[in-house]
Amino acid sequence: MTVQCPTPHHDDEVVLLGHGAGGRLTAELLEQLVLPALDGEPGPLEDAALLPGYRELVISTDSFVVSPLFFPGGDIGSLAVHGTVNDLAMRGAWPIALSVSLIVEEGLPLSELRAVLGSLGKAAQAVGVPVVTGDTKVVGRGAADRLFVNTTGVGQRHGSLHPSAALARPGDAVLLSGPIGLHGTTVLSTREGLGFESDIASDTRPLHRLVRALTPLGADVHVLRDPTRGGLAAALNEIARDSSVAVEIEEGAVPVPGAVAAACDLLGLDPLIVANEGCLVAFVAAGSAEEALGAMRSVAEGVAAVRIGEVLPEGSGGPGGRVTLRTLVGARRIVEMPLGEQLPRIC
Repeated sequence: MTVQCPTPHHDDEVVLLGHGAGGRLTAELLEQLVLPALDGEPGPLEDAALLPGYRELVISTDSFVVSPLFFPGGDIGSLAVHGTVNDLAMRGAWPIALSVSLIVEEGLPLSELRAVLGSLGKAAQAVGVPVVTGDTKVVGRGAADRLFVNTTGVGQRHGSLHPSAALARPGDAVLLSGPIGLHGTTVLSTREGLGFESDIASDTRPLHRLVRALTPLGADVHVLRDPTRGGLAAALNEIARDSSVAVEIEEGAVPVPGAVAAACDLLGLDPLIVANEGCLVAFVAAGSAEEALGAMRSVAEGVAAVRIGEVLPEGSGGPGGRVTLRTLVGARRIVEMPLGEQLPRIC
């Protein structure tokens, strides 16, 4: 009898789907191969970077390979705009310019390309950010999967808002702007024809206005992160690691829509690891938590904002870098960083 380990072997020296999932395999790829080759400096890997010499300017780049191209609530065009705008927003920046590059597979119907570009243009106009440059490449049949989109965004930080994944502090309140799991389960259900897509839609939307609502709190907003690949579990683990703190969340406080819970139950997935594209997690000084919730709920993107946990006092929550979940029955379990890819091609 042969027993196969579900954990991917690293001896094969090949890239796995899991290397792009935003979990432990992604971290290993960055730390062992990408950053050393680029002479990258150690430190937290943020959603966007400050431009050297221009401390209030922020830049972020992303590639979108979602399959299918169209899904309830969105498509690869609007997703590309929202994802890039949100990465800038997580560093406290307002978007000022985008670039868009397309890699198109030969044979893609022009009607589909036209629909994607129309959606992308409308999304950029709705945000109020111009697309100032771009590029288009066409590759042969089979060399890509229909259409890939790469975007780069430049933003300018709000003067009082300078969040970083390394700034979480003991006592911070952990806030979530809305329900989790909608994007990942929608895309997967549409791709596989599971039927849940009739009950749910992706939450893809821009979050820069939600972040602007938090600017009056200034330095009390310590961390902002949108839990995309790897979901809430990955985002919280990254923050706990980069800030060297212990984080605890309440299972009963995390909003999981019924259709998402049903889909995850059927597929054996944890909603905490399912990707989102329209919510953010914020670590805010405890004394400003209620004011932050009020600010978030004052805009449409944050109307369902809730407090889901806290950063534990030093010495009371185990080693720094750990995330725990207090279950409905009062027990605690460790929320692990996802290993690899459970939901491929969702962004």
